[in-house]
Amino acid sequence: MSSSKHHWEFNPAKSYLKDDGKDKKTGQELINITGGTQTVLQRVLKIFSVICKVMSFAVVLLFCFLGMLLFEGIRWALDTWSNLSMEEIVYHLQSPLEGTNQDLIYDFMNAALSPAILVLVTTLIILLIFRKKKHTQQLVMKIMIALSLCVGFSSVYFGWKTLKVGDYLAGQSEESTFIQDNYVPPDSVEITFPEQKRNLIYIFLESMESTYSSKKNGGAYEDNYIPELTRLAKENTHFSNTDLLGGAVPTKGATWTIGGMFAQTSGLPLLIPIGDNSMDTQDTFLPDVTALGDILKNQGYQQMLMVGSDATFGGRKNYFTHHGNFGIYDVFTARESGDIPEDYTAWWGFEDEKLFSFAQQKILELSLTGQPFNFTMLTADTHFEDGYPCRLCDDKFEDNQYANVIACSSRQVYAFVQWIQQQEFYANTTIVISGDHLTMDSDFCEDIDSEYERTVYNVIINPAITTERTKNRIFTTLDMFPTTLAAMGVDIEGNKLGLGTNLFSDKDTLAEEYGRIKINNEFGKNSSFFSDMTKNMLSIEGNVLELNHELQLLKNNIPDGFGEKTP
Repeated sequence: MSSSKHHWEFNPAKSYLKDDGKDKKTGQELINITGGTQTVLQRVLKIFSVICKVMSFAVVLLFCFLGMLLFEGIRWALDTWSNLSMEEIVYHLQSPLEGTNQDLIYDFMNAALSPAILVLVTTLIILLIFRKKKHTQQLVMKIMIALSLCVGFSSVYFGWKTLKVGDYLAGQSEESTFIQDNYVPPDSVEITFPEQKRNLIYIFLESMESTYSSKKNGGAYEDNYIPELTRLAKENTHFSNTDLLGGAVPTKGATWTIGGMFAQTSGLPLLIPIGDNSMDTQDTFLPDVTALGDILKNQGYQQMLMVGSDATFGGRKNYFTHHGNFGIYDVFTARESGDIPEDYTAWWGFEDEKLFSFAQQKILELSLTGQPFNFTMLTADTHFEDGYPCRLCDDKFEDNQYANVIACSSRQVYAFVQWIQQQEFYANTTIVISGDHLTMDSDFCEDIDSEYERTVYNVIINPAITTERTKNRIFTTLDMFPTTLAAMGVDIEGNKLGLGTNLFSDKDTLAEEYGRIKINNEFGKNSSFFSDMTKNMLSIEGNVLELNHELQLLKNNIPDGFGEKTP
């Protein structure tokens, strides 16, 4: 029998195994296989090397881009919002940004995004220049990353210090019962309306301060930028912190538009805790709060909010819809009704000239229904930065655009008040005019005397009550809540609502009792009482329906007569 085994021998000269059987492979074939494997491995390593290089490029470019974006973004924000607060930032991070002024977005892109893109492109060009000098390129990459980190961290540190983030976080870790101890729920006191209920026209003026008047009238400037508003204040009820023109100082939580509007109509600061709620996902707005709109709704008032922008922005539509069932008229309403063309846009939506014109029409409609009404409106032309100069504005103050816009607003408000006073419904109507907050314009107030106290403008026209205590008052915009009702002839048990005090009464305000510094310090701390109000924001489409269903099931299982007193 022949053997099935193969005989193998090694020939060093030929450097391959020799097989005298059928499974023999030539040395050249083995060399080809080995060479092919090495080629594949080299290709894989080369691809991996390219990927690593691209990723390292991407990391450097990303660091440079984000570092510059962070630097320019923080600088732009602090330059644009002169009074930016952590309370406002936290609120807007959790509220819808729909309706933001497009000009503001473009301004951010020009100020922050453009330089960041320029740095990105420049960095890429530098890296490509040194692409064939490996060691030099690596050194350049390390330097760029280090510089980017330095710029980014220094920007964050500057923003941290400027916004007092550390103080804000420290305050949030400390509990305060100040709001709980001083809050007067409107449902807990007797509120009595007169037999003939008065109409209310509440005009929020964007960023309007008494500061804009002349020094001889109580303002901070040589020129009087608001002569018409100054005249209204002198001829009607005007509450001031001095002997001359003055006003209220906003507290924490009331230094931006919805914060100011909320404070003046609820007597509470808008302090939304970090992480408790996302305002843009809520279908209600602090439902546990009883606001001015709620009180007037229960008294049969028809109510409307008119703004020349998107009412959704900042939660304004949400607030006024769920606290008084206000009809909402905004830029979209104007387009849908044909009041302005579909593609019309000016400033935040449409300018104040149109706002006052549309307001006249809507007020007349409300006055003809035979029911008391509350018409609330918000101007926008005096919004930072530098305002919107409409066709009615002149150049009296030359290149000072913001001064010209403020003066233009003063004239338009005065003309609007005169129109109201000529209407039949005026005799039974109270007009409240108030700034929503201090201006955030970056440079308009930078040269005024550091000792001067800036205040929010106010005037009440045709109130049902008078008082001698209008001068040298220490008060905040929270006090406008009960004061507005009192101006309508409403009797308030105790003369306090929310955290506000009726300025027509002989009661001291919380600011007069505790001082504004004390109030702001307490507002800077965590309030479990107020936090509980924010936690009760339930979704109408989800949680509320589920809650109602559970309550109905509970009701169905309650025995007849349960809870009734036994004889």
